[in-house]
Amino acid sequence: MVAAVLDHLVVAAATLEQGEDYVESLLGVGPRRGGKHVAMGTHNSLLKLGPRTYLEVIAIDPDASAPQRPRWFALDTAALRAGLQDAPRLLHWVARTEDIDAARGVHPGAGEVHTMARDEFQWRMTIPANGELPAGGVLPTLIEWKDQRHPTDSMPDAGIRLVALGGAHPEPASIRSTLAALALSDAIKITFAAKPRLVAMLQTARGPVAL
Repeated sequence: MVAAVLDHLVVAAATLEQGEDYVESLLGVGPRRGGKHVAMGTHNSLLKLGPRTYLEVIAIDPDASAPQRPRWFALDTAALRAGLQDAPRLLHWVARTEDIDAARGVHPGAGEVHTMARDEFQWRMTIPANGELPAGGVLPTLIEWKDQRHPTDSMPDAGIRLVALGGAHPEPASIRSTLAALALSDAIKITFAAKPRLVAMLQTARGPVAL
């Protein structure tokens, strides 16, 4: 078993402004601009969900050059692009580990490990060659931060907390097996559904909100 913990949730949007408005309309608090991912042609905004846990809103950066490979989080797929025109959505989640190579060994769909950087942060992250989501987004992408610094260190605490994360998949037993190997069985509860999906329950000043 390789230890991993939930690091952040990923909300995808057609534009970053659309995603920011969506999150603020649901939670009563808007995320703050993070920065640009030059290698992937994306940019993001971030909202703290507690110690070393956050929500990321991500979108294709219209001012960036297109990468020479598929973007992460399936952002180049026609189906996702079409769906995001209607509304942003909780797309995926990312799990933090201190040994990404070992974690990748028990998570066969995670993809190759890439070194990434944004501003003062550097990290290693798994990205499938085709850019698609592991298990349709139900299994996490893996991340290993270079040092003890974390994006939440400088984020204001908006009082939003992640209460629970749930997922559904047509092969729940296989999903649970991979999660157990990553010590993530308690991070997300998995049930059966014909298509992969995620839901997060957040506690806000307005009360509980499903994302």
